[in-house]
Amino acid sequence: MGSFLPNALALVIGYLLGSIPFGLLLTRGAGTSDLRSIGSGNIGATNVLRTGRKDLAAATLILDALKGTAAVLVGGMLSPEGAMIAGFAAFVGHIAPVWLKFKGGKGVATFLGCLFGLHWPTGLAFCAVWLSVAAISRYSSLSALVASAASPVLLFALGHGGEALVVAAMAAMLWRKHSENIARLRAGTESRIGQKA
Repeated sequence: MGSFLPNALALVIGYLLGSIPFGLLLTRGAGTSDLRSIGSGNIGATNVLRTGRKDLAAATLILDALKGTAAVLVGGMLSPEGAMIAGFAAFVGHIAPVWLKFKGGKGVATFLGCLFGLHWPTGLAFCAVWLSVAAISRYSSLSALVASAASPVLLFALGHGGEALVVAAMAAMLWRKHSENIARLRAGTESRIGQKA
């Protein structure tokens, strides 16, 4: 019972932080089109970029990552397991925010932010894998899929079993959110980085 309340608080705080739709708030504040009515319709940085505002896309990417890191850090102050609980909840909050009828982003930036909070070397490894795959394939989605799959493997190899399990669950959900991208990759119709839609 001693850890129940701190862990429950970590869960709630993590979810609420993760559910802040920065992409939607930034584009709405800038007076652009409703983010949900253009491109893929999701609230992440990739779709913000489709508004033509690179500055807003960059800000969305950074803020979506930072909310994952913040959740992990706050959760870690509450209980030994709080960091993992809050990080997982933040990721869920991003991909399924209650404010938007559970229709959120694909979670790549928040996934990365959680990684940096849980184990920063794995966060750096994610970036390295993403950049390497992107340089070879020119597919942003494939880069995210490979990097997310590699992250729990690396955590497990480094002796962080608990974090590996949590990150593996997050990676599975990230893959599920990318199901349409995976279908396009298999069909050879996925857009490459820099390619006009």
